[in-house]
Amino acid sequence: MLSRRIGKKALLIGAIAQNLPDIDAVDALFLSPAENLLVHRGLTHSLLLAFLAPLGFSWVLQKKFPQVSFGRFYLFFLLQFLLHDFLDLCNSYGTGIFEPFSHQRITFNLLYVIDPVFILPLVLSALALLYLKSQHSTRKIWTNVGLMYGILYISLAAFHKHKINQSIEESLAKQAISSPAYFTTPTPFNSLLWYAVAAVPGGYQVGYRSVFDRRQTAFHFVPQREELVRDLQQRQEVKDLKYFARGFYTLSIDGNGLQFNVLRFGQVLGWENPDAPFAFHFYLNSDQDNRMVMQRGRFSGWNRGSIQRMIQRIKGVDVAKTVE
Repeated sequence: MLSRRIGKKALLIGAIAQNLPDIDAVDALFLSPAENLLVHRGLTHSLLLAFLAPLGFSWVLQKKFPQVSFGRFYLFFLLQFLLHDFLDLCNSYGTGIFEPFSHQRITFNLLYVIDPVFILPLVLSALALLYLKSQHSTRKIWTNVGLMYGILYISLAAFHKHKINQSIEESLAKQAISSPAYFTTPTPFNSLLWYAVAAVPGGYQVGYRSVFDRRQTAFHFVPQREELVRDLQQRQEVKDLKYFARGFYTLSIDGNGLQFNVLRFGQVLGWENPDAPFAFHFYLNSDQDNRMVMQRGRFSGWNRGSIQRMIQRIKGVDVAKTVE
């Protein structure tokens, strides 16, 4: 193992390496918010960079640590880049894994971007490795525990998604809802309650399903309202947003102006309020600042009561009926 050769420095080097693909966040300083949405998780998250970038890093570090071979460093960095890219593929943003040869964004929609049940045990394993001496007998155990837990959790999330998709398709068929495309993705902080969106003429059918549900999924129609953006179709900002949305978006108006909503990032507490706003809302024709568009809507309105209702919904209780 690399840690046996250079000690705890391996953890620090690994942490830096695993986050290097996110260097594209610097582009936000120079690009418009809409342009940045398309650049983030692009080339720096591609397989091409995952295989090429470790060459340079390995050459530099092998000079500093000659006791470690170039090949060992290369494999170490390659694994860090691939792990970062794979985890990003698991959430809903979309990753340009085949850039620059294909601009298609890929997502498995398996994990919410912040899932404490997934993250905390991995952090605990990392802290244990950081605390223990490089030759400590339990280091290998902590490494294997973290690795196996991560694999098990993602595998279980994939199983849940498979079962949820089957249930969503059955519910759509029983309710005579014909949809050319749909997606499912986890709701915040868990992989037990899932959010589903099915494209239908004029809009979308939106529903929520827990792995513990035994009834049909109830859907709520949300109109797309494409007419609201008809006069703005030629704006590059609108074109970029439509590409980013990958066909799942709505238009709406609130007190701050015209909003472009990307549906795959979910609604704000939508399992308890079918008419809840969408977490991702980009303002058009407004002086509102869109630079924090990925963060500003995610946790609006959350409180102790909403967390309790979410837990109830995960258990299979229809909490939407209890909210006025």
